[in-house]
Amino acid sequence: MVTLNTLRTKFGVLLSVIIAGALLAFIFSLKTEMGFSGNDPEVGSINGEEIHYSEFLAAYDDVKSQMGELNTDQAAQQALANTWQILLSDYVFTPGFAELGLAVGAAEHKAMVRGERASNVFGSVFGNPQTGEYSIEALTSFLQQVESNPQAQQMWAFLSKQADVDRAMMKYQELVKKGAYATALEVERGVKAANNSYNGRYVVARYNTVADSLVTVSDSEIKAYYNANKSQYKQTPYRTISYVEYEVVPTEEDKAAVEAEAKAAAEQFATVADFKAYTRENRHASVAQTYITAAQMTAEESAALVKGKMYGPVLVADEWRAARVADVRNVAEKLTLSHIVLDYSATELADSLVQVAKKGDFAALASQYSLVPETAAQGGKIGEVTYSSLAPEFADALVGKKKGDIVKVTMGNAIQIIKVDAVNAIQKHYKVVSLTYPLVASQQTQRDVHSAASLFAVNAKTEGFSETVDAQGQASRTANIEKAAREVRGIEGGSLEVVFWANKAKEGDVSELIKLDNNHYVVATLNTINDNNYRTVNEVAGQIKSALLREKKFEQIAAKMAGATLEEVAAAAETEVKTFENVKYDAYYIPGIGVEPAVLGAISTLEQGAVSAPIMGASGVYVIVNDGVTVASEAQTFEAEKVRKQAEAEQNATRAFYAVQELAEVEDNTVGYF
Repeated sequence: MVTLNTLRTKFGVLLSVIIAGALLAFIFSLKTEMGFSGNDPEVGSINGEEIHYSEFLAAYDDVKSQMGELNTDQAAQQALANTWQILLSDYVFTPGFAELGLAVGAAEHKAMVRGERASNVFGSVFGNPQTGEYSIEALTSFLQQVESNPQAQQMWAFLSKQADVDRAMMKYQELVKKGAYATALEVERGVKAANNSYNGRYVVARYNTVADSLVTVSDSEIKAYYNANKSQYKQTPYRTISYVEYEVVPTEEDKAAVEAEAKAAAEQFATVADFKAYTRENRHASVAQTYITAAQMTAEESAALVKGKMYGPVLVADEWRAARVADVRNVAEKLTLSHIVLDYSATELADSLVQVAKKGDFAALASQYSLVPETAAQGGKIGEVTYSSLAPEFADALVGKKKGDIVKVTMGNAIQIIKVDAVNAIQKHYKVVSLTYPLVASQQTQRDVHSAASLFAVNAKTEGFSETVDAQGQASRTANIEKAAREVRGIEGGSLEVVFWANKAKEGDVSELIKLDNNHYVVATLNTINDNNYRTVNEVAGQIKSALLREKKFEQIAAKMAGATLEEVAAAAETEVKTFENVKYDAYYIPGIGVEPAVLGAISTLEQGAVSAPIMGASGVYVIVNDGVTVASEAQTFEAEKVRKQAEAEQNATRAFYAVQELAEVEDNTVGYF
C-alpha cells in the first residue's frame, strides 16, 4: 500500500525539483481569516499587494503538512521559500495564465490521472523510480485511502491542483519557446566566432599616464551619472551589527578530567561480559545496530578487534574512543534478494505465501501480491545488497541462508517475505560495542563562560559596546544582515535569534545575552539600518568618480592618438606597437592584453588592414589593426550553427519564469514571525 509517509517523502523531493527548476509552482486556496483580535500584520507583498500573517500562515502550515517534520533550520527555510512560491503562483502565475487563456480542462485532467497524458506531478509521486513509468496501481492504492482519511483527501486535493498548475506551466513554457527565434545575423556571428581566429597589432596608452590632478570631476557630474545609471546600484536593504561571541570550549583541566574518566571506564569496559547491561548503565557506551567487516574498520581498529582485543582508549577527533567485539557472524557480505511486501495484518496470507513460494514461482507471487509497485513490477527483485547495510531484523533472519532460501520478516507496518537469489563468499562480520567520551566543557566552564558573557552584556548596555570591548580586551566582529535573511554569516550554531533581535532593534541598541544552538553566547549592537533599495550617491561616489575620470582621460588620450598608420599612432602616444595572435571572438582573455571586451569586439568587426578609432578599454586606450583571419579547417556550417542558436534561444526562453518572478517584486518581511 502506498502510505501517506511514503508519499510525503516523495513529495519532499518533488518540492525541491519544482523550486529548483522554477517551472512548477504551488497553488493553495486556504486564505481563511484567523481572527487576530483585529491585528493581522502585513508580512510581505507581491506586486504591491499585501500578504498578511493569516494568509501566509495558512499556506505555510500546508507546506509543513506536505513536507513532514522540519527537523533542521535548512528544512524550515526551504518551507518558507516554498510558501512564497505558492503565493507567487496565486498572485502572479495563475492570474497571468487566465489572461492568456491557458487552462487545463476536466478531460485533460482525467487523462493525466489515468496516465494517458504524462504529468510530472503524478509521475513523481506515483511513478516507478527504477523504470520511470507511471504506476496506476500505486495511484489506485492511494485513492482507496482518500474517502476515509482526511490527510489523504488534503494531499489528493493538493496533488490534483498541482498537476493542473504544472500542465499550465508547461503550456506557457512551450508558448514562450515558440516565440524564440535565432536571427540570421546571430547565426552569422556564431559561425564567425566558432571558425575565425584573428591576428593583428595594437597600441595602448594607459590611463595612469594622465595624472588625476589634470582631470576635474564635479559633484554635479557625479550626481548626473548616478541618476542616469541608478539601476546599477540596486541593493537589498540590510542592517549592520557588531558582536562578540563567547565560545564554550573545554579547558585543559576539562580535557584532563575527560581523559581520566575515559581511561577509568575503559579499564572496566575491558572485562565486561554483558554488553547490553553495560550500555544501559553507561550512557557513553553503545552497541552497533549492524555487523561490519574488517575492511569497514580503520586499520587501527581492525588490528585489535579482529584478534578479540580491545581497541583504545585513544583520542580521535576530540573524542576518547574504545571498542570491543560483541558478536561475530560468518555470513556473505553481498546478497541478491527478492521480496513480497504485505500489510502487517496479513499474517495468514504471509504464512500461506511462504509455503507456496518454496515450491512455486516467487516472481509471479510478488507481481500479484506485493504492495510495492516498484519491485512488484520486477517480480519482487530488490537486487544486490550488503549485509552490513541491513536492519537488525533482516540481518538476523538472513544468517546462514543459502541461495533459494525464503524467510519471513515482520518490521514496522509491513510483513516481508524474502527470497535469497544469490550470495557471495562468506566473510566474518563483527558487531562492535563502542565507548566514546567527547572532550566537552565541564559545567563549571560553562558557568564561567556564561558569567563572563553576562557581565559583558550588562557593561555594554551601561558603558557602551565599543567601550566594553576595549575595556575587556575582546575582539568584536561585524556582519551585514540582509532583509529576509535568517542567519548571520560568520556565526555558527543557529543565529536566527540574533536576526530577530536585529530586525526589531534601533541603532545603538545592545542585545541581551543570546544563547546559540552550540552553547555559545552572543552580545550584539546594531550599528546601522539601511532600508534603501539603492546605494546612495555618497556610497558610490568614489566608484562613479573613477568611471568619469576614465571617460575624461580617454578623451584627452584619444585626441593625441592620431595617425594614418599604427606606427604613427604609436609615435604620437609615445609607446610601441605590439602584436596579438589567434584571438577568437568568444575569448574571455586576450594574451598580452587581458580582459578587454571592447577591444575583443573591435578585433572581430574591423576590416582587414584598417586602423581602428581609439577604443576605451578598462585599463587604457587602444588602437588596433586586423592583419588577417585564420579560418578553422573543420568549419562550423551555417545550418549547424542555426540549429545550435535556435536551441540556445529556446533554452533561454525558459528563463521567462525567473524574469516573471523578478518583476513580481516579492517583499519578504516574515523574519520575526516565522
